[in-house]
Amino acid sequence: MASALKDKVPPHSDEAEQAVLGAMLLDNGAIDAVLPSVKAGDFYSGANRRIFEAVLNLNQNRREADYRTVIAELRLAGELDGAGGPAYVASLPDVVPSSANIEYYAGIVRDCSLKRALLKVSAEISAKCFDESLEARILLEEIQQRIFELSEGRQTASYKKAGEWVNPAIEFIQDFYGSTERYTGVPSGFDSLDALTSGFQASEFIIIGARPSVGKTALALSMAANMSVHNKKPIGFFTLEMSGLSLILRMISSESGVESEKIRTKLLKPSDFQSLMDAAGRIYDAPFYIVDMPGMTLMDLRTQARRLRSQEKVEIIFIDYLGLIVSENSRLPRYEQFAEISRSLKSLARELGVPVVALSQLRRDAEGKQPTLADIRESGSIEQDADVILFLHRDRESDKRADSANKGNDVKTELIVAKQRNGPVGIVDIAFVPSFARFANLSKSS
Repeated sequence: MASALKDKVPPHSDEAEQAVLGAMLLDNGAIDAVLPSVKAGDFYSGANRRIFEAVLNLNQNRREADYRTVIAELRLAGELDGAGGPAYVASLPDVVPSSANIEYYAGIVRDCSLKRALLKVSAEISAKCFDESLEARILLEEIQQRIFELSEGRQTASYKKAGEWVNPAIEFIQDFYGSTERYTGVPSGFDSLDALTSGFQASEFIIIGARPSVGKTALALSMAANMSVHNKKPIGFFTLEMSGLSLILRMISSESGVESEKIRTKLLKPSDFQSLMDAAGRIYDAPFYIVDMPGMTLMDLRTQARRLRSQEKVEIIFIDYLGLIVSENSRLPRYEQFAEISRSLKSLARELGVPVVALSQLRRDAEGKQPTLADIRESGSIEQDADVILFLHRDRESDKRADSANKGNDVKTELIVAKQRNGPVGIVDIAFVPSFARFANLSKSS
């Protein structure tokens, strides 16, 4: 196989490359149509690459790019011979009658370039497969990362007239107008919060922040249960801190109304056991998908999220929690790693078209006071990227009083909507139920 490919010329199209250059020389307005999708490195021919760079230099310096000025530019740079000489440059405008089809030819150039890049990656990976010191898992991760980088690098910007968005907007309004759903997004199950946000919206990056032991995971699990167990919406839950088993045991306790302490101490009555079995059955049937992988890299997370969206049609993704995601660029300072992770999760939400909810620790300075945006760890990037930021805040004395009452009382907790890009901010009250480590609507808590 390798020997058969060795003598083959890499994918390219001289005609398409010449047509792109000819169209640019005929009409400088066509340059802007090419730039979002084609770069100098996409040209297979060294001569064509040099000419393309000369055209770009002239354009950036606000000078007309025709075959005469390009020849002069190449001569000045000492690259005229390498670009095929004056006769070759002068012949390019004759290749195409007009610039009308330049985007079509640019697409061919881009496609061939991508195929060459794929060949290069596959050749490098093939060579590494013979290195016995490398684990297959590491190689697989590298393949995914390299392919992802190629895919990300090939995304091209474009624009649309506002009118082109009007029809989709009207369809959205009509669908919602004719729907029996109260909210446009995925409801969290907390009425006061959903009234503020209209549910968690598609493509939004949402942060839930709190100090340790205030209940970030409990809130996320309560929301997940409301969505998946009670309303049958498919969700993905990435647990990087707790094991999947611990997560499910907590959910079963919450759903059954049997205190988790009874499960741990084996003080179960027959009625408790039956309640646990009934709750387990409801969770078993729920479209609730757990990814349990400590030390998960950002690339692993993105890969699994894409699979959950394409195969299981999940409508929302929870990540517990942000600080445990491992960046591939471990040599970067931690704040730069956080910035990379934050940007990537924001981009993932937009790519998949679902809300991505990530839990985050708050600084120690936030202990004992109502949190603010400045209290998010590495807050600069997260605060900027997040569409919605929620904080959990509770007086620690309330926890102590609940403990002293054998966890018999619900504890009023503030859920602070500190940022909402497309809606109001404010504070809503919810109830923490210590016996089952869950949250509920204040008026409906049990």
